[in-house]
Amino acid sequence: MIRIVTTKQLARLADDARTASEQARHASGVANEAFGRHVRELYAVTDRAERAEAVTTEVGALLSRAVEELSIAQQELLLKDIAIRRLREELGRGPVEGETLTVLMHHGEPHAVYASRDDAYADTATHGFPADHVWKPCDERPAAAFTWRCEAFIYNAASNGFHRVNRSVPRALGGAA
Repeated sequence: MIRIVTTKQLARLADDARTASEQARHASGVANEAFGRHVRELYAVTDRAERAEAVTTEVGALLSRAVEELSIAQQELLLKDIAIRRLREELGRGPVEGETLTVLMHHGEPHAVYASRDDAYADTATHGFPADHVWKPCDERPAAAFTWRCEAFIYNAASNGFHRVNRSVPRALGGAA
């Protein structure tokens, strides 16, 4: 089959080809712009995801430390609660017949009261008295004559009070008691 093409048809075909080529270039430019936007959005989303992951890791570490500290605090609280209950029981039962206390005296004045003599000795060491000091029974001099002196007191239920264990025996003055 033979086809005859006129100049007019050829010009129209060339014009259609230019229009199609311009439309293709325009569509390609629009596609390139859209692809660029999508790539930039992908980078932005990836950056946000990486930052969120880093923050999540940091928050996880902080939370882990907080849980550890909470656990330690709960253990301390439990131990203190046990000690408080024990002390309340001791306080509720009151003193027991024969129970002793030690009063640490500094120049004859009461300094502190201790449950044991060893606790009183340890306290004198914190105030500059030698920790290895050998304690001896006090003589009949007044308590004010001693820098540090420990006096034991024992509970007497009949009088509902603590009394000095070593009471000094009054000396006879001129034959009188």
